[in-house]
Formats: sequence, C-alpha cells, structure tokens
Amino acid sequence: MPLIPKGHPTLWIKSTRSESLHGKTIVLAVTGSIAAVRTVELAREIIRRGADVHAVMSEAAGWIINPMALHYATGNEVITAITGKVEHVEFFGNMGSADLLLVAPATANTIGKIATGIDDTPVTTFATTAIGAGKPVMVVPAMHEDMYRHPAVIENIEKLRSWGIGIIWPRVEEGVAKISDNTRIVLEVERMIGSNSLQGKKILITSGATAETVDPIRILTNRASGKTGTELALEAYRRGAEVTIVHRNRLEIDGIREISVESAEQMTDAVLEELARGYDLLISAAAIGDYTLEAAGTKIKSGGEPVLSLRPTRKLIKEARNAHPEIKIVGFKAETGISKEELFERALRTLNNSNLDMIIANEVSAGGMGTDDNSIYMIRPDRKEHMNISGPKSVIANTIMDEITRMLSIGDKH
Repeated sequence: MPLIPKGHPTLWIKSTRSESLHGKTIVLAVTGSIAAVRTVELAREIIRRGADVHAVMSEAAGWIINPMALHYATGNEVITAITGKVEHVEFFGNMGSADLLLVAPATANTIGKIATGIDDTPVTTFATTAIGAGKPVMVVPAMHEDMYRHPAVIENIEKLRSWGIGIIWPRVEEGVAKISDNTRIVLEVERMIGSNSLQGKKILITSGATAETVDPIRILTNRASGKTGTELALEAYRRGAEVTIVHRNRLEIDGIREISVESAEQMTDAVLEELARGYDLLISAAAIGDYTLEAAGTKIKSGGEPVLSLRPTRKLIKEARNAHPEIKIVGFKAETGISKEELFERALRTLNNSNLDMIIANEVSAGGMGTDDNSIYMIRPDRKEHMNISGPKSVIANTIMDEITRMLSIGDKH
C-alpha cells in the first residue's frame, strides 16, 4: 500500500509542480473584493511549488469567503485578528519567519490605507509591519474600473511602487480591473523571492515556427508550437533574468519583452539587431524554416498544379556567432527517422561547426513537435555524457535552465 503523507491533507500537494519556492513562507493577505474567491486555488498553486502559506484576512474579506476555506487551502489556521501572539511581528518583524506578504486581492480601500500607513485591519497591520521592516511585499489590485482610474488610487499605487512594492497589474475588461490570473501571480512571486540565479543576465530566446508567405492567404510553416521556447522564457524570467523572446505567438507577460516576427528573414534580422544591444545568451529554440520563396501578389487560384520555387533561408546561428563571438549560444537540433547514435553525430557536427556552447537534440518522429511532452538530450562540448530529459516541457525547460545557469556562472569566473 502507498504511504499516506502526514499532516493536513492539503499539504499532500506540496512541491508537486516544482520546488521553485521550496523553503519559503508566504503570507497571503486577503481583502474584501469578490476576487477573494480566487484565493483558495492561488494558495494551493503556491503550495504546489514548495512554499508554506499562511492567510490573514480583513473583516470585509470574511463577508466574501469563509476563513475555513483558506484554512483548508493552506493547511494553517487563518489570522482574522491580531492577538497576544502579535502575529504581524511573528511573521514580519525584524526576526519574522515570512519571506513575502502577498496582498491578493487588494481593494482600493486597502491600497489607500497601506499607502498612508493606516493599519486598522489585520491585513493593513501586517502591511505596515512588513514595509517598516523592509520585507518583500506584493500587491494585486482588484476593483471596478472607475475606482481603479481614480487619481488618488493611481497615486497610491505609484507610491507603493516607489517603495519597492511589487504591483501585479489587473486585467481591465468588462468595466472591471480584474485580478491577474493565478499563473501570472505565482510567476511574479517566484521571480521576487525565488533563486534569482540569473539576476543581471540578459537572455534572448527564439521560439516556435516561422512562416513563409506563399500568397496573401497561404503560408509555408512547420509543426512547432513554441511551447518549449515559452517555457524557457518563463523559467529564465522566474530566475531573475532580463528576457526577450522573438516569435509569432503571444505571451503577454509584462516583464518579458516580445518581438513579433513571421518569416525566417524577419527572425534573423530581429535577432541580429537585438544582439547588438548586448546579451549574455542566445537560446535559438525556434524551428526556423529552411526554405523561402517569392510570394505571389494575389491569391493563387485553386484547382491547378502550381509550382513553387524554393530557396534556402539564412542560417541564424551562424550569423549570430560570426557577429558576436563572445556570446553564449544554445542551439536545437530536431531529426526524424534516425538512430540515437546518428542523432548525436549530427548534433555534435552542428555544435562544432557553429561553435555552440550547448545543443539540445531530439528525434521527433514519435512526438515533441507541437506536443506538451518531449524527450531531449543536452549535449555540451566539454561533457562526454549526454543528459537525457523526458517529460513535460516545463520540466525540460527547468533542467535546461539549471545547466544554463551553471554555464553562465562558470563564464563569470573566467
């Protein structure tokens, strides 16, 4: 029979997603917005990444969600009043045990109180203490759009930002400044109090498929989804890097810069222009088309047998290496219908010919292109063994970024 974990049943999910927040203690401060109903799953998503979560609630929050729900979600009793235990000092005094105060959702009322040092609820008392002690604080606004646009609310949010408090901006739609989605909130938490192992590094990532115009309606492209490139960008961002991604997709994360391109030519030009701004690393994860053609000015009529004249596209990695011999470059090599030995041979040939620092190789006949999972090999010129990683692309990106972190760290020492 399988062993049943000890402790509150909710904690059985701890670290099941990742250990990006392992060893961290986060206080989730909930105020009286209808978005409070989202906090049960938010707490659990944070726990899935290894953190301990404690909740503190204002009286108004209790009108929206019962404290028992957050007790269930966190595995810890909820703080609804400051008692003789002086809970605010226990967690956020100079010797407090917490690593972050996450105010989610934060109403206009609570934001105003925090900005002016008023602490007449458990949440604002926690905020006053954490800010006074210089502890990390993040605020996630949620309110009606008209309230969000009020000059005083805008001024208060800007004041909090000037104090170094993280603001996770809402999504303004349907007349409401809606609380950011939980995935985004967790990502920003990971970046603020995570490993910061790539802080100060600039990383450029290409992702997904390119597309060559056949006529105003049709394109030539491939099956790459961009999921690996997206996961690499998110993982680099989590670890504190300054990240730019060049692709056809849309990521829409405020802290990640996106450059939109379509063709192989556009991607190559964009990457070379961007590298001139100074980067530590290029990850060329995009499946760049090998061929292009002269596009027809009008739609090619259906029913015939058109002949397309293809010509090779430029080789981004070779041009990037020639232009920037100092930069670290990670390439990708996808093949089909060959043995593992032949895959290694071709990957090593590309690695050596293009003077890469690492190459990711995989045989995609059975999957990998456009799928959620993959199986890849990390190949380094200074390693005899080629590390194999299989599983979700998020897990693969995490392991690749571990190796990249080591690679960049070694480079810093030379």
